Amino acid sequence: MTITRRISVFAATLLMAASALAQAPKTFEVATVKISPPLDVAKLQAQVQAGQMPKFGAHFDGRRAEYNYMTMQQLLIYAYKLKNYNIVGPDWLKTEHYDIVARLPEGTTSDDAPEMLKALLADRFKLTAHLEDKDQAVYALVVGKDGPKLKDSPEQPPVDLSAPLKAGEQKQDLPDGPAIISGNPAQGQANINMGERGVFLEKIDMQAQAIDISGKGVTIPGFVDMLNQVMQIGGPDAKQVVDRTNLKGHYEVALELNLADIIAAMRRSGVDIPNGGGGGGGPMGGPAAPAAGGIADAADPGGGSNSTVTSSVEKLGLKLESSRAPVQQLIVDHVDKTPTEN
Repeated sequence: MTITRRISVFAATLLMAASALAQAPKTFEVATVKISPPLDVAKLQAQVQAGQMPKFGAHFDGRRAEYNYMTMQQLLIYAYKLKNYNIVGPDWLKTEHYDIVARLPEGTTSDDAPEMLKALLADRFKLTAHLEDKDQAVYALVVGKDGPKLKDSPEQPPVDLSAPLKAGEQKQDLPDGPAIISGNPAQGQANINMGERGVFLEKIDMQAQAIDISGKGVTIPGFVDMLNQVMQIGGPDAKQVVDRTNLKGHYEVALELNLADIIAAMRRSGVDIPNGGGGGGGPMGGPAAPAAGGIADAADPGGGSNSTVTSSVEKLGLKLESSRAPVQQLIVDHVDKTPTEN
């Protein structure tokens, strides 16, 4: 073999090796996966009374990643960067909870974590799934006939993950990006700072039996995300909201939801809520995130006794219209309920 031929073979080998490395999925350096123990209600109530928010959801601290008390559906949402309504699979995806503690490899960041989580689910739960577009009934958010009545609001600065947390603050990685969550769960208040997407304040008014959600610096995609969170409380049959407003600014927004309707919708979807209480936190993923992620029947514009969402939207000069649109779905072909041993 000539020298030129050897160099060519060597170069081809290097290219093949580089290609294989480029295609290899990113994985956690090490990970521990456990089925979550039952919630200690007394402990949670003590935390809430002390003004502390339970540490549910995805959290990152340097190279340490934690996924606390998350259902398989929530893990899939994070890994594939989807929403509740994008996941199609067995019912237990929404009921079984897991705790995952993992270490990110040197040189990677939380931006790489979804791909690593996807690889972990395939390895430890034998997940196989595929993405598919399906034409579905949706609600289109459109501008009302008299034009938008939105008040402009300054754009919010990005979430600074390097800044030290203030008292009562908690970092959480939501499917759409990082957020700083704070508030007083005992008083039914939560503040969700999602940076450029907007800052939301949730308040439970027990006297008025209502949940007030207000936002500043909110983009329309951020508002649509919030509407979808609200819509999904009642279960998987709720329609997705899609943006057809063509509005590009940052605005003040507000929703007023009937607390009794929300609790009823959550119970219909299988959430166990004791009589006489709605808890603290709310639809956007604050302290009560494990309870649910939105409202369906009571907020559904076609549901009759559900005027709170539609009337709140109409006050902003917007409207929810029945329509159809292609919706990307993750079809879960197989996934084990019990992970392999650590």
